[in-house]
Amino acid sequence: MSPEGHILAAEQSPIQDFADTIDEQFGTITEFFVNLIFGTSVQVPLGDPFPEDTMLWDGSLVVLWAIVAAIGFTIYFKGVQFTGFHVSLETVRGKWSSKDDPGEVTHFQALTAAVSGTVGLGNIAGVAAAVSLGGPGATFWMILAGLLGMCTKFVECTLGVRYRTIDENGIVHGGPFKYLPVAFQRLGRVPVAIITGIFAISIMLFGIIGGGMFQANNAFAGIRDALGTVTNSEDTILHGDAGALIFGIIFAGLVGLVIIGGIKSIARVTATLVPAMAIVYVLACLLVIFANFGNIGAAFAAIISGAFSPEGVAGGMIGVIIIGVQRAAFSNEAGIGSAPIAHSAVKTRRPVSEGFVAALEPFIDTVVVCTMTALVIIFAWYPDQATWDGAVEANAEDPIGLTFGAFDTFFNNFSVLLAIAVFLFAFSTLITWSYYGLQAWRYLFGTNQATDTIFRLIVLIMIVIGCLVSFANIIDFADSALFLCIFINVIGLVILAPVVKKEMHQYLNDRKAGRLLEDPAYIPGPEDMKVVVDESKVAPKR
Repeated sequence: MSPEGHILAAEQSPIQDFADTIDEQFGTITEFFVNLIFGTSVQVPLGDPFPEDTMLWDGSLVVLWAIVAAIGFTIYFKGVQFTGFHVSLETVRGKWSSKDDPGEVTHFQALTAAVSGTVGLGNIAGVAAAVSLGGPGATFWMILAGLLGMCTKFVECTLGVRYRTIDENGIVHGGPFKYLPVAFQRLGRVPVAIITGIFAISIMLFGIIGGGMFQANNAFAGIRDALGTVTNSEDTILHGDAGALIFGIIFAGLVGLVIIGGIKSIARVTATLVPAMAIVYVLACLLVIFANFGNIGAAFAAIISGAFSPEGVAGGMIGVIIIGVQRAAFSNEAGIGSAPIAHSAVKTRRPVSEGFVAALEPFIDTVVVCTMTALVIIFAWYPDQATWDGAVEANAEDPIGLTFGAFDTFFNNFSVLLAIAVFLFAFSTLITWSYYGLQAWRYLFGTNQATDTIFRLIVLIMIVIGCLVSFANIIDFADSALFLCIFINVIGLVILAPVVKKEMHQYLNDRKAGRLLEDPAYIPGPEDMKVVVDESKVAPKR
């Protein structure tokens, strides 16, 4: 080490040493997990008349599986996310709903809750990460993944309602832990327990890392950058060694007041402010887009050309596709299995009705809002390659800075308001994912006060650590957990897809005949394949 290096090492604070150690150890764990999940690669050659080494696909198996499944669902259901778009709008308006339908929330409430939960950091930091790694072309593949993901979400949310249970208190319990055992039941009890257990671990890890550390890391980066903008200095308390630790402890304390202390008033305030901030964010995007309307053609030209002829991007075109698909999945959560947990609470007697409603979510989140964010970033940073490269390099550690800086070029100090929105988005998402993660934890360890508290403490500790470790390690680990969820969940969706198709046909036929307000005939599924058949069986209450 040089003399200068010894001086720098001597001046480094104990807190910074601690942060560096944590980041190094977490990086080692992340590298192992990433290799475990994404390490299996698949090569699909194009064949004649293309050159021998020309590949249709040369990348991770789990990402390929997510893409193939989404395309397969779209074909199998004959593009229902497009042909049934008007049905989705009709259903979400409550045209075919009754106040006596079983469940807890209306179709509109279920959709708004889900959208307010997904429109957030995935649209702000996730898009910034996509374009910083894959260039403007990653936006094209995000949009395509969002369109295909609409059908995946249609399938999983239909199953979430079909296999839900409603307890004596009227509380709904639904999601993958209800339909995956049905999908894999032919394998026997032990394989079902193993598969569902692995899924529970993966969704719990994603809840802790993607729903906890990722949110905390970006909330800290946003508040730190906003403070720097207000003070016109990069020497604030949050830029110092102790800043991340202090912020992490305070943020974890606020989350702890809700998930451990049960102070629901904080959560209610957040639930009110988050939709408002989402609306402000969308309006700001629209203002920038309309102000730069003359440049939209050039922006989309950059997106399309970058999608099919990327330059300087690791992995070339396949690399850009993978980046776009990963960021789309992170943003809209299609195929993960989290959405069916939330959507299963809807008031309906027809499971596929919520499938139609849920299909709107990836469209709003990814196709609309993510594209808006990408356009704002491109308008600000893509007048020439040198400006783009400089902006990407300057925000390499915290890609969210690309979005913050882009808005500041159009609205002076808008990043301050954006930082508040990011904080609220992060807080709301953390509470939601702590609930999702807790369901997985309870599946593994049972339900009791002591074990629930242990899980919540783990979440709070990881929030603090999330402010100390690098963004790259967090997002790599979160992606690995996310695609492990998708890999297992989508296998179950494929197995149960015929049931969903029957539900869809029944719904569309009854809609045409004007019978949607009547009780539907029961559609048998794999769960009905028993040795002894009771002919007096009554259709289970949905």
